[in-house]
Amino acid sequence: MKILVTGVAGFIGAALAKALLKRGDHVLGVDNLNDYYDVNLKLSRLAEIESDENFIFKKLDISDREALKNLFELNDFDVVVNLAAQAGVRYSIENPAAYIDSNLVGFANILEGCRQQKVANLVYASSSSVYGANKEYPFNEDHPVNHPVSLYAATKKSNELMAHSYASLYGMSVTGLRFFTVYGPLGRPDMAPFLFTDKILRDEEIQVFNNGEMFRDFTYIDDIVTGIIDVMDSPAKKNENWNAEEPQASSSYCAYRILNIGNDKPTKLMDFIKAIENASGKQAKINFKPMQPGDVVGTAASIEKIHNVNGFKPTTDIQKGLRKFVDWYRDFYGV
Repeated sequence: MKILVTGVAGFIGAALAKALLKRGDHVLGVDNLNDYYDVNLKLSRLAEIESDENFIFKKLDISDREALKNLFELNDFDVVVNLAAQAGVRYSIENPAAYIDSNLVGFANILEGCRQQKVANLVYASSSSVYGANKEYPFNEDHPVNHPVSLYAATKKSNELMAHSYASLYGMSVTGLRFFTVYGPLGRPDMAPFLFTDKILRDEEIQVFNNGEMFRDFTYIDDIVTGIIDVMDSPAKKNENWNAEEPQASSSYCAYRILNIGNDKPTKLMDFIKAIENASGKQAKINFKPMQPGDVVGTAASIEKIHNVNGFKPTTDIQKGLRKFVDWYRDFYGV
């Protein structure tokens, strides 16, 4: 297959492209290589895949309508996986315009490119952040998600609504994946696994919010990639049993679905820190802080729906995953 992966220099995008190339697919990857975090890390991810003869990289911003339009016109994609987005809950408080440009304008351009070139299958990144103020655990795809607590979450919920309209109007098959706290080697520097590991290994203080009374459904990168490929290979279909009087949010009368992709085993924040301590052989210096604006106490994924697609079941527990991450960090940064 010929597959477009946007955000290919990102954490998930690069890992997905690597797996697709390994199984023999042709991948065209795009990324704007912005400086939201260290560009060298993005280039290191690309370095692992750019020598493959079935891989083509183009530096491109998906918010550039004409550039993206030309890309679609010059290629015949079997599948599009849109992972390009301005990430980060906290950064959305400081720089909302970046989220409007990438996550809304950019995603609209992706949808339009798929429509114009009749791409049969679109898979795109949503986020567990859409659950917002919801406190019913585990999070189920049919729970209401009408109370986002960050602009980032609001843009991801908007993506789901935009995708439904295109599926309904133009017969596209669309799947939104709500990712739950992805971590692993080459992971994002703005997320807790990286931030805590960096500080602990350097004997520096870590900031722990809400006095440590938090939990997350940490999901290892290899499990995430397996799940994405499973979903790609089994496109969304119409729900023949969909009832307009009691509408299910996760599916529709058109080829549309929303799926959680998580670990299904939430970890308490203090247990997570302990696992880093065990993996690194060092003790954390902790500064407890109050809850931050835009953050949520916990995330926990119900993964029954994605399991029913193709048997998805995560296999990497937090101890094993963090050992792999800490080992990579030490090797990559020479700590």
